[in-house]
Amino acid sequence: MRHRLSPVLLALISISGLAQAPRKAAAAATAPMGHGLDLAGMDRSVKPGDNFYAFANGTWMKQTEIPADKASVGIWSTLFDLTDRQTVAIIQEAAAAKAPAGSDQRKIGDFYASFMDEAAIEAAGLRPLQAAFGAIAAIADRTALSRHLGAGLRADVDVLNNTNYTTSNLFGLWVAQDLNDPTRYVPFLLQGGLSLPERSYYLDASEGMARIRTQFLAHVTAMLRLGGVAEADAETRAAAIVALETRMAQAHWSREESGDVQKGNNPWRRADFAAKAPGLDWEAYFGATGLGQAQDFVVWQPSAFTGLAALVSEVPLETWKDYLRFHALQAKAAVLPRAIADQSFAFFGRELSGVPKQRDRWKRAVAATNGALGEIIGKAYVARHFPASAKAEAQRMVADIIAAFGRRIEGLAWMTPETKAKAKAKLAVLKVSIGYPDRWQDYGALQVVAGDPCGNQERAERFQLELSLRKLGRKVDRSEWVMTPQTINAVNLPALNAMNFPAAILQPPFFDPKRPAAMNYGAIGSVIGHEISHSFDDTGALFDASGKLQNWWTPADLSHFQAAADLLAAQVSAYKPFPDLAINGKLTLGENIADVAGLATAFDAYRLSLRGKPAPTVQGLTGDQQFFISYAQIWRSKTRDGLQRQLILTDGHAPSEYRPLTVRNLDSWYATFGVKPGETYYLAPADRIRIW
Repeated sequence: MRHRLSPVLLALISISGLAQAPRKAAAAATAPMGHGLDLAGMDRSVKPGDNFYAFANGTWMKQTEIPADKASVGIWSTLFDLTDRQTVAIIQEAAAAKAPAGSDQRKIGDFYASFMDEAAIEAAGLRPLQAAFGAIAAIADRTALSRHLGAGLRADVDVLNNTNYTTSNLFGLWVAQDLNDPTRYVPFLLQGGLSLPERSYYLDASEGMARIRTQFLAHVTAMLRLGGVAEADAETRAAAIVALETRMAQAHWSREESGDVQKGNNPWRRADFAAKAPGLDWEAYFGATGLGQAQDFVVWQPSAFTGLAALVSEVPLETWKDYLRFHALQAKAAVLPRAIADQSFAFFGRELSGVPKQRDRWKRAVAATNGALGEIIGKAYVARHFPASAKAEAQRMVADIIAAFGRRIEGLAWMTPETKAKAKAKLAVLKVSIGYPDRWQDYGALQVVAGDPCGNQERAERFQLELSLRKLGRKVDRSEWVMTPQTINAVNLPALNAMNFPAAILQPPFFDPKRPAAMNYGAIGSVIGHEISHSFDDTGALFDASGKLQNWWTPADLSHFQAAADLLAAQVSAYKPFPDLAINGKLTLGENIADVAGLATAFDAYRLSLRGKPAPTVQGLTGDQQFFISYAQIWRSKTRDGLQRQLILTDGHAPSEYRPLTVRNLDSWYATFGVKPGETYYLAPADRIRIW
């Protein structure tokens, strides 16, 4: 993954209020598994070699329904629900404490209570947007438009860590270490401006996509009417907005192109923008962004910048103003009157993702409060739910898995000693952070106003922007966290050569000190192995031990690695979740490499942890069987078709039910379950993909 959760799914949590999980989670079996495997959820009538996912999860799949307020259901969403309940208790206690004004506790309570006060939101109507609407109406020329677009820049994208390439603003900002000089931070700028998930939603001629575009036009029309545009004018003006976004999509890079680090690493000087991307007044734009006198940038999709900047001068000013008005409404829909919030959900939740019912408001409020004040809540979460003993045990497992990965490097027959030395040097300096950051974020500069949910959201976004901008000119911090402790996820930070494992993922069924070691290594061990392997996937392998984007391979070794990666991409591309839509093996390659290498490494570490002793038989299963079934069961999932299609087009992860198929590349799986030629997923030894 770079990370386990899809950015699309994360966005749905916070914006549309959908339930999710790195790809999904449970209904009939929403209760945790306890301290063992869910034997009742298995389908032993299926041979492991015919469909290992169904063998491990088939009965659960047959008996489970996706709740009406969820886009997906499975183990991950079970943990989301649990963590929501744990988190809301912390927030509600903060609200009841009546802490002093300006204190962290008061900020949590006021932010949450303001989001929850639907009566006050209804009474306020559109007043919270009047200043924004006034600023849009006052745009009189292209310079003023450029200035307004610059004022909308937010730190809302991430190239390498959360692999989030989506922003509804014209451009998105990510401040991170320079890939050519990892001792300093630089601002990365990414393409943006679209409302729909990806360019193909605007350009694909298929019947399904055409239907979505018709629904999108109706949505934009409805939002404009709700925002005060006259009934007679709304559809015509909405059509112009959709036409503008379609032209933006034509300029955009595809998701697969955007994932190419070497193609995206394009240093531009500030003076380059006017010549390379004319049409936008760049000095006016930068003057409004907060970037000050920054001179060095990385422009991730240069041709998209050229195309988007040209639209600033080519498209009528009134169309731009309508576009900005629509986006202002859409961005704040969750904290505007119910008619607007419901319209937003009706399209993005029900129509686009297939979710019949919006999540309870308190769950949406928790997501919003976490997004704004995450580390304040995280500090309390860790104190209550993450004991020091759990951190110590997780650190021990990490050490075992790193050691196992080192042995795998040493044992590679195809890799030269020169490249092995570079790989081991990179592994030796890998920084792994468990549970929570070493230093907690100070939120003193963030103003939270009781009764002002719209303003609170805006100030929280600006606060995050200012935190990012303050990195410029500072020394790079390898202890940086990009997730809160209450996030159910894990992340590899390739240019920092570091990893974050938040506390919330270190709980059952991923990690449970009361479970047999085989189950823990199959579950959280495979996650740890996956994240370690990301440092050596098709992207991570491009960075040396210092985090510099630099080739450290001999030509022959690199050629062998790329050939194996191509075979894996072809293997995954053969999987078709829908008759008309296959998984994109190239788009998901980094995740698939990490799955293969991570699972193999976790299995080695599990065997090493036995210290030569036999694994105990538990629930009638050998240790090796426990390991593999535990792995398959953390991916049990059901997802609505609309969201599944969206994820296949935009997400760097394969659908959850296909990820356990990585076992077909491990010799140990064949021996464990007696998988034989002729079974559906059998691969001859010579055809098994061996990476790391």
